[in-house]
Amino acid sequence: MKKYMLLLVSSALLVACGSDTKTENTETATAVETVVQLSDAQLKNMTLQTGKLEKKSISSILKVNGIIDVPPQNMVSISVPLGGFLKSTKLLPGMHIAKGEIIATMEDQQYIQLQQDYLTTAANLKYAEADFNRQKELNQSKATSDKAFQQAEADYLNQKITLKSLNEKLRLIGVNPDKLTENSISRSVSIPSPIDGYVSAVNVNIGKYVNPTDVLFELVNPEDIHLGLTVFEKDLDKLFIGQKLMAYTNHNSDKKYPCEIILIGKDLSDERSVEVHCHFEQYDKSLIPGMYMNAELEVKSNDALVLPDDAIVRFENKEYVFVVKDKNTFEMMEVKIGESENGFTSISIPGNSIDASFVTKGAYTLLMKIKNKEE
Repeated sequence: MKKYMLLLVSSALLVACGSDTKTENTETATAVETVVQLSDAQLKNMTLQTGKLEKKSISSILKVNGIIDVPPQNMVSISVPLGGFLKSTKLLPGMHIAKGEIIATMEDQQYIQLQQDYLTTAANLKYAEADFNRQKELNQSKATSDKAFQQAEADYLNQKITLKSLNEKLRLIGVNPDKLTENSISRSVSIPSPIDGYVSAVNVNIGKYVNPTDVLFELVNPEDIHLGLTVFEKDLDKLFIGQKLMAYTNHNSDKKYPCEIILIGKDLSDERSVEVHCHFEQYDKSLIPGMYMNAELEVKSNDALVLPDDAIVRFENKEYVFVVKDKNTFEMMEVKIGESENGFTSISIPGNSIDASFVTKGAYTLLMKIKNKEE
């Protein structure tokens, strides 16, 4: 029985020792798989270059999105201050209009009454002015009472005030009082376009009565359209007034529109974002207010440790570089990469390797030797 026990113990020890030996061999094999040993002849035939880590300021790309917007001064809502019936219009949404072009004709009996009142008041003013001057002379010679003179003066001033008021009302509806005569009274008035732009909305139809507060048409001058971007709080410190960016639409991402930041909002939304206004450097008629756009901003980061792009290889979904161990030996080291710019990429490596030399050209050839060794 004791002999059997001794045999069992001995077998267990042998198995354990064998397992440890196998583990050590596996670890050794794994370690070897990350190291490339070249002969002098191989090294001579390979175009390897080595170098140290460099410190550079690497730019990163901030991607945001937004909507094309129009500043308030470039949007016009057309209404009729005195109301009336829409007699005619040819406007359709999207139609181009020139400044001063007649966009609608309105008619109403109150336009007739307003012109009549103006001409009547103008005639009464002439009589009141003449009577005032006559009463003034008579009063100076005491040929009339002060009361009669004061009444004439009050009538004259009232007619002047009324005429001025009617003058402004006529100008509100587009009638020039200086050219108004008893032969030019009209029941209709024309509405000219105050801007050169496009029709964005038509809210009425012919024959409809509109109140002074109703908006007939909405016009847009798109030459100063803005791009309103939504930028989250965490990225605001990367932006500044005058910063350049490139915008593009979803359906044509290859066509880039250069823009410049002109205003950064000061109010955070419930989603912790701020609206940033940008100006298009060149107007494009294909850009329409309300259109969604994407934008890419180049932002500077702090100085980072970088290597040339050729020094970094990708293997099994990880990034590696080769550390120079000696003249003929190179070890593959896993790294974390960051932003890339002008042929350089920022990397994160262990602190004890910062002063090491790395393969900056020919790293892919070393990777192929490792893969061929594994196969």
